[in-house]
Amino acid sequence: MAAARHHGLELDIRDFAGDSEEKTPSPATLARWVNDFGGVAKGMNVNWRHLVRMTNSPPIVLMLSDGSAALMVGAAPERGVVWLRDPLGGEADPPLPVDELRLSQVWKGDILLIKRLRNQSESDAPMNAMWLAKMVLREKKSLRDILFASMTLSILQIFPPLLVMQVVDKVVNQHSMATLVSITAIVVVFSFYEILLSYGRRELTLVLTTRIDTRLSLHLFNRLLALPLEFFEREQAGKILGRVVAIYKVRDFMTGKLMTTFLDMFTLVVILPFLFYMSSTLAWMTVAAAGLIGLIVVIFIGPVGRIYQKQMRADMDRSSILYETVAGIRTVKTLALEPARKQEWDVRTAEVVRWKLAAGRITNWPVTLSQPLDMFISRGIILVGAYLALTGSGSLTAGALMAFMMLGGRVASPLTGLAKLLDDLNEVRTSLGEAGAVLNQPTETKALTMGMRPQIKGALSFIDVNFSYPGSNARALQDVNFEVPAGTMLGLVGRSGSGKSTITRLLQGVSRSYSGYLKLDGVDLREINLTHLRRSFGVVLQDNFLFRGTIKDNITAGRPGFTIDDVVRAARMAGAEEFIERMPAGYDTFIEEGSTNISGGQRQRLAIARAVISDPKLMILDEATSALDPESEALVNANLERIGKGRTMVIVSHRLSSLVNCDQILVMERGQVADIGPHEVLLERCAIYRTLWMQQNRHTASRSAGRSLAEGG
Repeated sequence: MAAARHHGLELDIRDFAGDSEEKTPSPATLARWVNDFGGVAKGMNVNWRHLVRMTNSPPIVLMLSDGSAALMVGAAPERGVVWLRDPLGGEADPPLPVDELRLSQVWKGDILLIKRLRNQSESDAPMNAMWLAKMVLREKKSLRDILFASMTLSILQIFPPLLVMQVVDKVVNQHSMATLVSITAIVVVFSFYEILLSYGRRELTLVLTTRIDTRLSLHLFNRLLALPLEFFEREQAGKILGRVVAIYKVRDFMTGKLMTTFLDMFTLVVILPFLFYMSSTLAWMTVAAAGLIGLIVVIFIGPVGRIYQKQMRADMDRSSILYETVAGIRTVKTLALEPARKQEWDVRTAEVVRWKLAAGRITNWPVTLSQPLDMFISRGIILVGAYLALTGSGSLTAGALMAFMMLGGRVASPLTGLAKLLDDLNEVRTSLGEAGAVLNQPTETKALTMGMRPQIKGALSFIDVNFSYPGSNARALQDVNFEVPAGTMLGLVGRSGSGKSTITRLLQGVSRSYSGYLKLDGVDLREINLTHLRRSFGVVLQDNFLFRGTIKDNITAGRPGFTIDDVVRAARMAGAEEFIERMPAGYDTFIEEGSTNISGGQRQRLAIARAVISDPKLMILDEATSALDPESEALVNANLERIGKGRTMVIVSHRLSSLVNCDQILVMERGQVADIGPHEVLLERCAIYRTLWMQQNRHTASRSAGRSLAEGG
């Protein structure tokens, strides 16, 4: 953390996820932490000779043998010392000079290099063909080895046809057994090396594609997580998944057909001169036929691309129906919507089949037109060569003709493959465009990794805040002004659409495109690191999502550092301890997908436990009790009063009875602040609040009036 701070990068220890099998964090684990949160880090093992020369990259983290660490802030090769500083000490503390002998007693060579990203990183750059090409080219060592193997294989592939020529012209015609034995031995040796090199190239290609696939998957998921919530709210989940998965088609193309074709091009470069040497006439015929195939493919690129794009869109629409049906299967079953969903699926399937049939028919044309040329390369060339041999119009012998056919087939394959590669560009271009429509959206990466990390106390102030949702002309918030000190329990009430939930969205940093000032403890919210901000909040929604896993895993939510004692304390605060202990496996009880094995009230209490485990100084409850039964609601409200002590609480609720004990109640009306004050004060002076209260408590007022009449009678 001290080394990162030197480069202006603030790390939060709560983000660190160590390996449970490591007693102390390894350089690789620490490097992964830094890389995930806006920095560049690399762990390595060096000796003293290299360390003392590393004068241009301080500070360097030295991982000591006893599990501690030191910061190397300088080196003096001429004196044979490095300057070390205690990272737990102050930056003003003078560093200590240490020589090789003293350092070798506590250090075995492990170091960690850290720096901050200066330019646009690979994780933030637009995902396009250039981005993917750079990712592939990063594997320079593997590409170099594959290139060497391909060139060697291309050279080796020349010899078998030449040996066949010798067999036909000299062994068969001259009946030379000694020549046959010699040629056989040479063929066996060359075949052995060809098999060995082919295996090595396939292994290297497999490693290369696996590494690229891993890096692509990591970048893809990180980019998805960095997209703002607003994007997911306005886009259909099925279409997002369909577009994202399209990037793998591009990956398959780049590491499959594209790489194979370019590797085969080395064969073309090496073999083509031999073909022209044996027969320039037949060589020109082979090249011309392959070129005509390429021309046919180029002509059909445009029409095929347009139809394929429509097919892909139809396929994504159908996938959206499938995802929507599976995600909402409970609603489909309970409302007997199977016929309606089936009809929708049938319509979408018909659309997919229509465009798939159209795409198949139009792609059939270039295949049909190029088939005669392909046949000429594989069959016609030998007939022409035989004619030339019979007429004596060239120096082509029977053996040379056989060798030409063997080499010619290997030349025609990459030529026709290169031409057909253009046909695949339609699918790749469309897939890349669809994936880019999601993955190239503006991300929150900068806000998540940069910004201030102040100590949160919970004082809130809205100063002339205005906000409109994207695509809407109406303002969701208009000139909102209010202020509450830290430790306040603030209730938010108002009619539907009055702006209550919008205020909580702004507080969580979900939307940052507002005007005015929203300050937390006097600091503008937009200046605060977004990860730090959200980790400092506890948020409980109306419908909380619990992940598949144990109760303990859901309460900790994957955050490292929390023990079972912390989990029990949080569950006790949320009132969840009593039902957890009644479960068969207690805190290790597995929660099924959709939380089907627990009740709604239990799910809400687990969500509250998840929110309070980190002891946040500000909690947001957005309609957290509206879906609960009265008993569960009363229990949760009683727990909230206990939870709210010593922290700021922002509670959104339509049920005003649950907000009576709030210190302040903010009344919203059409995006504006109608009034703010305690319950009793608002009943007297705020007509909107009084109307809402009377509407929700008419039954109580009726009973009170009835008792008064009875007593008067």
